[in-house]
Amino acid sequence: MKKDKKVKQDETAEMAGKSEEIVEEKVEETPEENPELAEAESQIEKLKGEVADMRDQYLRLQAEWDNYRRRTAKERLELIDSAAKDVLSGFLPILDDCQRALKVLHDSDASEAAVEGTELIYNKLTGYLKQRGVERIEAVGAPFDTDFHEAVAQFPVDDPEKKNTVIDVTQEGYTLNGNVIRYAKVVVGI
Repeated sequence: MKKDKKVKQDETAEMAGKSEEIVEEKVEETPEENPELAEAESQIEKLKGEVADMRDQYLRLQAEWDNYRRRTAKERLELIDSAAKDVLSGFLPILDDCQRALKVLHDSDASEAAVEGTELIYNKLTGYLKQRGVERIEAVGAPFDTDFHEAVAQFPVDDPEKKNTVIDVTQEGYTLNGNVIRYAKVVVGI
């Protein structure tokens, strides 16, 4: 039995020595000496390049997708805002008519019920429009600003402080969420 162990140990040592020689031979070879090794290294470099290209394409596609999502979301919001602007702009002539009706009712000797009813309708309409982001442009006494006002007439004034300011409004102007949906038509002092 001891003999068998000794033989096995000798065989194992002999095999280990051979494998070390094989490994040393393989390590000592360079790509110039072994064409298979050179081909494998060139394939590795080629695959590394392909992986880098694929990663670049992936990142570009991901960025393109994010841009597409942002752009479509923005377009959707603009479409909603545009539709709201059109609908709310349609209410402005009605609001003007309510203002004129109130003025006429206050100037005439109309019944109290007619005045209160018209004021109720006017207040409901203005409340609804305010909830939706519509606000009146304050113009009288403000400096003339082409971003908010449209001059329909000029009127000479004696006071130098009133020059280039709005002295009267012929039609109210309105903004929707800070954007002008109708310019205020004004008379400017010169």
